[in-house]
This record gives sequence, C-alpha cells and structure tokens, in this order.
Amino acid sequence: MSKQKSGPSPRGSSRSKSKPAKGSRGRAYSKQMRVVGLLNRPGGVTIAAIMRCTGWQQHSVRGFLAGVVRRKLGLKLTSDKSDGPRVYRIVSSTGKAAAEPSAS
Repeated sequence: MSKQKSGPSPRGSSRSKSKPAKGSRGRAYSKQMRVVGLLNRPGGVTIAAIMRCTGWQQHSVRGFLAGVVRRKLGLKLTSDKSDGPRVYRIVSSTGKAAAEPSAS
C-alpha cells in the first residue's frame, strides 16, 4: 500500500500561472524575431551574422530559414552571392526588400 500525501505540495504553491506584467518584453525579442528583423534589412544578412546573433550552428540557421521563414511564416526569402558570402533577405511581393520604403 502506498501513502497519499495530504496538503498542498511545496513545489506546486510556488508556481503561478498569471500573465506577465503589462509592458514586459515577452516574446517580442525572441531569436526568431531577431532573425526576421535581420532578414528585413535592405542589405540582407549572412548566415555567419545570424550564427553570431543567435548562437546557432550553421545547419540550424539553414533549417530555420527553410522550415520557419519559408514554410511556417510563408515569407519570400531570396539569396544573392556576389564576390563574397551569400546574403539572405526577405522580399515583398513586389520584389523589393521588405524594409525599403515604398516610393509613393
């Protein structure tokens, strides 16, 4: 036979399921949002720069670009290679970099 504990558990009482305080950063500064912000720059970003920003390995960055940016978020990702490392950027449906202001 096993004994049943009586009373509240000391571990259960210390955890609270309340929402974070209003105005807290929350998920706004997640690694995913930082990478998307880098990709939105007009000049784009290299895999090496994303690795430094996130601490991820190269294969993890490439997987994130293919799996999350392209498939999950549905963003159009382009890459260019000219005399240096490959540069990735998110472009809008008009073919311009997403961060560039529109000429109106």
